[in-house]
Amino acid sequence: MRAFQVEDLAQGAPLSLTKVPVPAPGSGQVLIKVHAAGATPTELLWYPTSHQENGAGRRHAIPGHEFSGTVAGLGKGVSGFAPGDEVYGMNDWYWEGATAEYCLTTPSSIALKPKSLTHVEAATVPISALTAWQGLFDRAKIQGGERILVQGGAGGVGLFVVQLAHRHGAHVIATASKEDISLLQSLGAAEVIDYKAARFEDGLAAIDVVFDTVGGSIRKRSAAVLKPGGRLISVAADGETSTDPQATRPDFIVEPNQAQLTEIARILDQAVLKTFVKGVVPFKDAALAYTGAVPGKRTAGKFVVEVVSA
Repeated sequence: MRAFQVEDLAQGAPLSLTKVPVPAPGSGQVLIKVHAAGATPTELLWYPTSHQENGAGRRHAIPGHEFSGTVAGLGKGVSGFAPGDEVYGMNDWYWEGATAEYCLTTPSSIALKPKSLTHVEAATVPISALTAWQGLFDRAKIQGGERILVQGGAGGVGLFVVQLAHRHGAHVIATASKEDISLLQSLGAAEVIDYKAARFEDGLAAIDVVFDTVGGSIRKRSAAVLKPGGRLISVAADGETSTDPQATRPDFIVEPNQAQLTEIARILDQAVLKTFVKGVVPFKDAALAYTGAVPGKRTAGKFVVEVVSA
């Protein structure tokens, strides 16, 4: 099969197209024929991309840990899915990704694809929506009526945080560029702050939850607007190194969860949530999705690598 693998990032060509054997599903595993894979450019810099779980070095990792496709094979002991089922999901970070024609996964990492979405649309969902879901409900335990500040509201994760928090009855405040203000208001944000025009902390206080997707100084400054007992959830790439005493699990990393994917699919099929495709890249040009060099106008959402053309 064809697959894109991570090479020497320092050489300026982060991914190379290679041919590798189609993996065979072992006991408890599912083989997926990938139709589309979401692209998260920062994934190339994450620890699991260059390291095995035991800390040893790792080479030639396949990126793209969220995907949509069809079940192509089942390992021993797998139930609940059948060949041909349309599914979507995300792999654990130490597994190979889905920027390939096939990938292995586990039943607990996938769910039936939302019927209302194409494979391209569905591939934008798992990592971002699960991150939003787990941050809001498992970590912050947000309640209706609480005030939440979403740092980076128009990013892949932020778009789902805004929608899910609004749906849960929270008062949503988001930071974004002025180009995204109308979009976020349409998704349920009661207030949107243009981060280029104003310092968010100058007009905010008594925030119950900060959901930070930006990190760095933004995370540190966010602590100033929290009310006593407020919760700061950081999912930024540098969150794992945070020493902020007010951060709730600053090293929070999203995990695959079949039950949550199933519920998210149900909500998506009710047209309560919206997905956003920033751009579609044909499989042969997958490397462009990781460099941001995709032509076209600026839009919110996530790049998707289309492995099988619709």
